[in-house]
Amino acid sequence: MKERVLITGASGFVGYHLVEAALQAGLEVYAAVRPSSQVAHLEAFDIRYTYLDFSDTAALKQELEEKQYHYIVHAAGITRAKHAREYESINAVYSQNLGIAAAEAKIPLKKFVFISSLAALGPVAYAQNAPINEQSTAQPVTAYGKSKLLAEKYLSEIENLPLVVLRPTAVYGPREKDIFIILKTLNLGLEPYISNKKQWLSFVYVKDLARAVMQALEVGISHTSYNVSDGNSYDRYALATITKRILGKKSIRFHVPMAMMNVVAQLLEAVYAASSKMPVLNKEKLNELAAENWNCSIDKIREDLGFVPEYDLEKGLAQTLQWYKENKWL
Repeated sequence: MKERVLITGASGFVGYHLVEAALQAGLEVYAAVRPSSQVAHLEAFDIRYTYLDFSDTAALKQELEEKQYHYIVHAAGITRAKHAREYESINAVYSQNLGIAAAEAKIPLKKFVFISSLAALGPVAYAQNAPINEQSTAQPVTAYGKSKLLAEKYLSEIENLPLVVLRPTAVYGPREKDIFIILKTLNLGLEPYISNKKQWLSFVYVKDLARAVMQALEVGISHTSYNVSDGNSYDRYALATITKRILGKKSIRFHVPMAMMNVVAQLLEAVYAASSKMPVLNKEKLNELAAENWNCSIDKIREDLGFVPEYDLEKGLAQTLQWYKENKWL
């Protein structure tokens, strides 16, 4: 009999690749989605669907006991919200509820993997020699990052929960929609930057992240956290330089002052004031986009899980851009 995994947020960008990796690993997959979720892109997979009420711990416990999961990968969450309390409720409290239910349920649970974010630790100064590591002092610069850090705290306090936390840096790959905006802009011949300050950035290709999750399920280690990237540090121009080379494009490079970007973000938020959604560019997101140093160490996950990234930015972007072109996104 196959071992069974529950993947939350399965209809999302990362979730899709987690489902694919879990099936390739020989697991029976239950995809947790919302009733309103678009799942047409998942129809080719041999999976079952489930609908969870993350606000009801008792109902979650009942669901887990009915399905008897061996593994839980919690990737559901929000990256844009109007208010900090919304981030906290969905990213932190809902994660806590699922963790409590998993710990209390009578199920053969071997591992609970929580997909956090490097934003939970926050960036460091450009001049700092050492990269961000798992022992770095957490200094999140957005409500999103703070909510992920709070979720980590809540989950770590649950007894008997075989928890592993993964903190991926900027994730890109087929089906991703935020970094895609930058790639689409470059394809149009424009190359904008926020201010002219130096930056160090890090990235992880989504298939490497999914493989790291599968490795976390397999090993006996728990009650720990890992940063996840491709192991490299890139200057602020690397993404554009590689993208233009792959696409055979030239661009007009320009730097927009931070003060002007703040005005643009404020205007966008005003436009979205009557909407339940937030624009991709907002005042909080600027804190992450303009941060000086997102370079992080993956020494710990290399040593503990044997994780070796297969994709650097050049290889990952080549596959990503090919997918965007084949699927008429570019």
